[in-house]
Amino acid sequence: MTRRIWTAGLAALAIAGCEQEGDSITGPSDDEIASLEASVQAQGADKCISDDSLRPGASRDPGAGTLAAIKQQRAKGGSTKAVGVAFHVMVDTDGTTGNVSESMLDDQINVLNADYARFGFSFYKKSVDRTVNATWFRLGFGGSEKRMKSALAIDPAHTLNLYTADLSRNLLGWAYFPWSFEETNYMHGVVLHYQSLPGGAFVNYSGGRTGTHEVGHYLGLYHTFQGGCTEPGDYCADTPQEASPAYGCPSGRDSCSSAGLDPINNYMDYTYDACMNAFSADQAARMAWAVSTYRPSL
Repeated sequence: MTRRIWTAGLAALAIAGCEQEGDSITGPSDDEIASLEASVQAQGADKCISDDSLRPGASRDPGAGTLAAIKQQRAKGGSTKAVGVAFHVMVDTDGTTGNVSESMLDDQINVLNADYARFGFSFYKKSVDRTVNATWFRLGFGGSEKRMKSALAIDPAHTLNLYTADLSRNLLGWAYFPWSFEETNYMHGVVLHYQSLPGGAFVNYSGGRTGTHEVGHYLGLYHTFQGGCTEPGDYCADTPQEASPAYGCPSGRDSCSSAGLDPINNYMDYTYDACMNAFSADQAARMAWAVSTYRPSL
């Protein structure tokens, strides 16, 4: 199975209001959903489909000086941000399919903690709910996602909402960039194919690294192949440019004429789970910037 990951940037969507826990929370309008679904159909051959627009006043680029200052501060040591994860498990009407075990959820948390341990974040299981709903189980982007999240999201400003389901279009997962919406918006969070969790059925993609990848988007990272061989790429100077996604674990791949081999071991590429083992220093700084700027309550 190819790694089809829908990047988190389905963004800057004006949204109709909904109230939750005292906050004004919004989601995409029907017209915007229709527009984005048309874009998905038009780009159906792509491995990742994203709309990287910005909500008013937001920026996707902190600048090299900001990243350098954050890296300097990180070199002196610093605190780790503990992120509570609310798992929302979608289950088919047979009551069994998709009903992943508590141990699989715990293992996903363990993978996140192992992968982010050196980069300023830790994760813990805050809550688990399970919903039997055939439409939400066979989840696609659009109205069904909006309805699911509006019903289930828990305190998005302070919580990483993580949804598992049987995703459409052969996708392994998707997420939304921090600058897509206000931090209270229920559309924030990560969506994963339930078979991509540790112990799932996807050969080469069931080690939990889809979760690591999508959380990276949630924390502000682009793919390593963002922009191909042209600047500014993924806005991280220490990830070599990459013309296209890498698959498998192609050691020595060098798809751009600029310095450095392709970062095939980076969590933000498309290689096998077992091939992924790294974020870069600039990526760590970028996550710190994105969270402090756009997810300050997390």
